[in-house]
Parts: sequence; structure tokens; C-alpha cells
Amino acid sequence: MMRVFYQIVELQNQLFDDRKKGKTVGLVPTMGALHEGHASLVRKSVEQNDITVVSVFVNPTQFNDKNDLKNYPRTLEADCQLLEKVGADYVFAPSVEEMYPQPDNRQFEYPPVSTVMEGAHRPGHFNGVCQVVSRLFYIVRPQRAYFGEKDWQQIAVVKCMVKALGIPVSIVECPIVRDEDGLAKSSRNTLLAPDERQIAPAIYRALKESVAYAGSHTVQQTHDWVVAQINQVEGLDVEYFAIVDGNTLQDVAAWDDSDEVVGCITVYCGKTPIRLIDHIKYKEQ
Repeated sequence: MMRVFYQIVELQNQLFDDRKKGKTVGLVPTMGALHEGHASLVRKSVEQNDITVVSVFVNPTQFNDKNDLKNYPRTLEADCQLLEKVGADYVFAPSVEEMYPQPDNRQFEYPPVSTVMEGAHRPGHFNGVCQVVSRLFYIVRPQRAYFGEKDWQQIAVVKCMVKALGIPVSIVECPIVRDEDGLAKSSRNTLLAPDERQIAPAIYRALKESVAYAGSHTVQQTHDWVVAQINQVEGLDVEYFAIVDGNTLQDVAAWDDSDEVVGCITVYCGKTPIRLIDHIKYKEQ
């Protein structure tokens, strides 16, 4: 029977008992509004650990747009139903006051990984991510933590933080889960109006087609082609598209500059607009 915890001390007491019995712990950090992408992370954790903890917490410190924070979907009841089905043991759903009894003034910067792409376009975002993820790691003390590859840069930043702080946790990366039409599963998809949801798959379609295009074109040509393909769809507007080294997240000038080349994109969709992120792998190690 899955249990829901709202207080840090109650969760820690339970986990202390579990560890005394030699049980391993996996953590899936989420902001709720859960979907099949999150479910795949939880299944992986259930497979690899004795106990799986899923945090459901909309973290205010990683939003640099107050409207985005206010509008972020919150669906704890539905989230718990999904989590019980996929085998989670504990849900940790703290209040903001429980997570941050005092303001968290810690500063995390891991240039160049944290300062490009999302770091450049959303000042303070990764500092907030590191604040909450480090807090969760200290509270739960998991052996493994599970993150989806959709947030490619977030994984790179979290790995930098884990290394810098010496936190004994393995970061497990899990592949993107997509809808049948290719759109990457995201909690923000629920905010799309029906007509916006119809055009959103053009993002991944352009990324996917660009892999073949890249075979006979330069990095710059491929970049420009993807941006043009997406921007020609009425209602889509590319904020940035970066073709980078998969580890350092630095731009590559030529396909041979790195053994792992990833294209990371953020696109505004619709009138509101909703910010959607995705990526494509051009070269894998």
C-alpha cells in the first residue's frame, strides 16, 4: 500500500527503518502533473530498488516567471493514483514552508554547463533546480535518482552538482517518452489548447527529419533548416536551437567536434504561449 508523506521528519523516520532492514532507496523527483514519462522513471526505480520515493513538489525557486509558477498544473490526487498503479512506495508532497522553512540563499553555478541554453534564457532556473534537488537528496538519501532525458541540460547540471557536493547518489537517465505523433510527454502539454496540440508535433518532426538532412549539410545549415521548418508553422516560434557536445553543452562547429552531438530546442507554442523543450541525438557515444 503506497503511503503519502507531507512532513520531512515522518518520511525520514520511515526511510531510517527501511535502511536498517538493508533496503535500497530510489528517488524520482517531480513537480507533479504526472504522465507516462514520469511513470517510466518510476517503473525503472521500482525495478532497481527495494523502495521508491516520488517527490511531488512545484518548486517556486526554479521559476523566473511568476505567471508560469501560478499556471503550472497541480494534480496531486490524480498523480497519487498513477503512482500507486506503477508501484511507487512513498509519495513525498511537502508544502513550500516544509521544504523552505527559511529562504534558500545558496548559489549554484556550474559554468559552462549551467549558463548556456536554458541557463541563458531563464536566469536563476538551474540555481532553483539545484536548491530543491540537493534538498531532496539530503532528505531522502537515495542510492539512485531518476531523471528524464527530455530535460537534457538539467541532467548535466545535476551531475555537476552531485560531483561538486560529493553526494553519494547515482544519476539514472531515462529516455524520452513520446505521444504517438512524436510530441515529447510534458506536464505543460495539458496547457495546450486543441489547435495548439495539433501543431506541437511539428517540433519533433523537424528534429527527426534533420538527422538525415545533417548527413549532407554542415552544423550551421542544419541549425538554420530546423529553425526555418518550425518557424514556418503558424503558432510556433523557436526561442533557441543549439547543436552541442552532449556532455559540455558547448556549441559544435562541425559534426566531428564531438563523439556525442545533441540538438536541444525550446519552442513557444500558441497564443499564451506554452514553452516546450525537446532534443535530438545526431551522434551517440
